[in-house]
Amino acid sequence: MDTTIELPALRRAAELAPNSADAEARTIDVVWSTGARVRRVPFFGEPYDEDLSLEADHVRLDRLNAGAPFLKVHETGELSAVIGSVVPGSARIEQGRGVATIRFSDRDDVEPIWRDIQAGHIRAVSIGYQVHRYEVNKPEGAREVWRAVDWTPFEISAVPVGADADAGFRAIHDPHAPRTHECVVHRDGAEPPYSKRTQTMHDEDNRENDAAEVTEATISEEAPKTPDDAAETQAQPQAVPQSRTADAEALVSRAREAERERVSTIYDLASKLDLERGFADDLVKRGTSLDEARTVILDQVASKSEETRTFSQVSVPLGGRDERVTRRDAVTSALLHRYSPTLFPLEDAARQYRGMTLMELARESLSDAGVNTRGLSRDEVATRALHSTSDFPEILAAVTNKTLRQAYDAYPRTFTLFCRQVLATDFKAMHRVQLGEAPQLLKVDESGEFKRGTLGESKESYRIETYGRVVAITRQVLINDDLDAFTRIPAMYGNAIAQLESDVVWDIITANPAMADNKNLFHADHKNLAGTGKALGVDAVGAARAAMAKQTGLDKKTVLNIRPSFLIVPASLELKAEQMVAQNLVPADTAKVVPQSIRTLSPISEPRLDAVSETAWYLAASPNQIDTIEYAYLEGQQGAYIETRNGFDVDGVEIKCRLDFGAKAIDWRGLYKNPGA
Repeated sequence: MDTTIELPALRRAAELAPNSADAEARTIDVVWSTGARVRRVPFFGEPYDEDLSLEADHVRLDRLNAGAPFLKVHETGELSAVIGSVVPGSARIEQGRGVATIRFSDRDDVEPIWRDIQAGHIRAVSIGYQVHRYEVNKPEGAREVWRAVDWTPFEISAVPVGADADAGFRAIHDPHAPRTHECVVHRDGAEPPYSKRTQTMHDEDNRENDAAEVTEATISEEAPKTPDDAAETQAQPQAVPQSRTADAEALVSRAREAERERVSTIYDLASKLDLERGFADDLVKRGTSLDEARTVILDQVASKSEETRTFSQVSVPLGGRDERVTRRDAVTSALLHRYSPTLFPLEDAARQYRGMTLMELARESLSDAGVNTRGLSRDEVATRALHSTSDFPEILAAVTNKTLRQAYDAYPRTFTLFCRQVLATDFKAMHRVQLGEAPQLLKVDESGEFKRGTLGESKESYRIETYGRVVAITRQVLINDDLDAFTRIPAMYGNAIAQLESDVVWDIITANPAMADNKNLFHADHKNLAGTGKALGVDAVGAARAAMAKQTGLDKKTVLNIRPSFLIVPASLELKAEQMVAQNLVPADTAKVVPQSIRTLSPISEPRLDAVSETAWYLAASPNQIDTIEYAYLEGQQGAYIETRNGFDVDGVEIKCRLDFGAKAIDWRGLYKNPGA
């Protein structure tokens, strides 16, 4: 007989083939299904196996062949998640496998993904599909097998976890996707096993630090057992009681295993049902049993569903934008305005919170999360606000993040004008080639041959380093209403991170390190160090400009004609440098006129130079003309990077500030030093 149930979109692992990549067309082939059997485990029921039939008349390929999207990890809430599409008409069933061709977008943000796929670093894809009809049978002594005989694949996604032919791989359920669709389940001569004809299944969530992929499903009501099931249960042998002489270590091992199962199950269920991590943390810390946890989780899901109106294609919170997000942003704006009214203007939505203390905001956040705060002491309010499902930890983290980032961006970094920024893909040593001159062109006689030339090169290498510190916001901060603890202190850290970058770069100038040829950056053999120190003046700068223009290539012959763009001086010479390059000074004595070539220099004053010499000054060429000093950040984490978590070592929120940064002088010919008078 047939039973109609409600199912959401499902996910299953697939595989792409990097060796099929076409760089010019930006296409690659994928095997989006092999029909492999997948284990599914209901929330309240027995596990069963799912098969996908790959017979031509069992798979609806219309949506794939119409140009279905190729996504990043099944993200459907943002347009930027679309990184390509299925080439129309390329989806087909071939030798028992579903195959298709993907064409990648030309957007800049897609390029790193395309390169990683070509290199074979990303090999896995996952399909999203809907099942319209199952045929169910139960082999003797085995689990039920649900065979999909009418189903539709509708999207393909690049995913980080490799394909596994023996396990199902699904992504977290997307709250923006259609919740369910009707599916017919056909059983030959059997009664439906569930009292209701509605069943809801949830997709798999990758389990952290676990190589095994687990497929999860949720059934709306626990199924009463049929008489056949009851008979089968009675026929099974009863468990043998534990012997009184059982090893104590075995009992301890069982207890630990049960606790691990309780904790992992609670976190898995909370993640799959889109509940916040703090909600699961609270259940784990309170020692809530699995049965009680399931009840609490279902109640929480029911309360969330009441706040959302579901339409056929999209799910939109009542009132448009999520009210919790709006309220959280408003409180963040009010706290930032208290920290610095000039840097952070007060938003209209934040006016209702501008006069509230931290304790009042914490109590308000708990109330909004459904926690009754009547009769709670200040310490209890602070503790619960930092460790519950309220938005308060996220508000504190947002305020800290923005104040730190603002201070980091505001710090004056003078080295960026004459240095070149690059991105490092990892922490391995980066080798930079110092190119020599191009070989001279030679005359080619009639019927003559073109002669080959070579480029000279010299290699420099360096790597980025990681710098970091942890800032803690404790419950004492809330109780004392100490706003400075998570505004001014993080701002000081942001300032310190920017100072660290400047220290690393300017130390190259002041320390004068050895280059790849075992000679210092500023050295007489490099022809970028004045033999006799001279005070900053027109004649001395002119001699330095001439020395840079006469610099030769690695062949010691070709003149490079390097023109400096920056005059670098210690703070003690800043005024004199500005006077020298000033455009509005025209002396009456023509002998004292500053040439236009010197007035085009841009002065850079750096107080770190004074600690070594108050008289030495430097010239630097533009990095667009020749390499000077190069500095690098880790790709994707330029500048200060912030992470937050609920405190473990401290009773509060921990905020980690991290900087991945490195710098190295690449070529001495674009720099010149005069020790001064």
